[in-house]
Amino acid sequence: MKKLLKHRELLLVGIIAIMVAGFATRAPGFATPGNLANIFNDTSILIILALGQMTVILTKSIDLSVAANLAFTGMAVAMLDAAYPGLPLALLVVLAIGIGAALGAINGYLVWALQIPPIVVTLGTLTIYRGMAFVLSGGAWVNSHQMTPGFLNFPRVSVLGMPLLSWIAIVIVVLMWGLLTRTAFGRAAYASGGNPTAAVYAGIDIGKTRFFAFVLSGALAGLAGYLWVSRYAVAYVDVAAGFELDTVAASVIGGISIAGGIGSVAGAVLGALFLGVIKNALPVIGISPFAQMAISGIVIVLAVVFNARAERRAGRIILRDRGAKEVSA
Repeated sequence: MKKLLKHRELLLVGIIAIMVAGFATRAPGFATPGNLANIFNDTSILIILALGQMTVILTKSIDLSVAANLAFTGMAVAMLDAAYPGLPLALLVVLAIGIGAALGAINGYLVWALQIPPIVVTLGTLTIYRGMAFVLSGGAWVNSHQMTPGFLNFPRVSVLGMPLLSWIAIVIVVLMWGLLTRTAFGRAAYASGGNPTAAVYAGIDIGKTRFFAFVLSGALAGLAGYLWVSRYAVAYVDVAAGFELDTVAASVIGGISIAGGIGSVAGAVLGALFLGVIKNALPVIGISPFAQMAISGIVIVLAVVFNARAERRAGRIILRDRGAKEVSA
């Protein structure tokens, strides 16, 4: 049992499987492959955002502006599509990613150059980006009949039995795994949060690493902005309101430490899927929205407690064990 608890991802897989089996007893058909595929598709945008949030948290920061970034970017590309129907979809997607990355760069610059705490910066830009979306749209909605069919249908195209939205999430997961485990940036992100002092001695620029983490989070939020408005066929100022908390919750549930330096891509994905199963199942079995919020909150608190206990047992001083082995050798 102790070995299982050390592997957070295996534990989460088991919990999710038990949840699915339990909900299936109350809602026949819940555990069918088709419904599980729908749950994954519904959770795809959260997975994408959670991976960006995870990268920021690894560097001992937090990005509370991801949902506002999504709202502004989604509104911008929806308005462009409505005003200029001839624009290629690929250009709109690139613009969405670019706008999101630019908004993330603003966060990163304020944290890096001005040394403002990340939570303060992103709380401020959360409001600013929402306000920018209102100013851009004048408070008006962009509805499905104003958008082009190609813009709306792209995430719904079925490939090998799954919507393209699900495949985009899978590709992002693979790319993020490669980025965080096989590149210098990934190693720098873990080191910056895990042990900043050792990272500085190793020649890692912590400020620059955090800057690029915010840019990456913003780029993924921009992509999610297009995916959101095209999937739900509407863009408005309050789109995805409060979704930034879901990204933090998915990260925490997945074992990413708020203190930085600990976590995995698999954990973030499983944390998002955990929330996706809950959000899809509770309404089906007749749980009220208020009870759903309470249940989600309890799960988050328990996950934070679990993470804190695990970190106390493991310790957070890196290089010590390796140094001890070298001295003994």
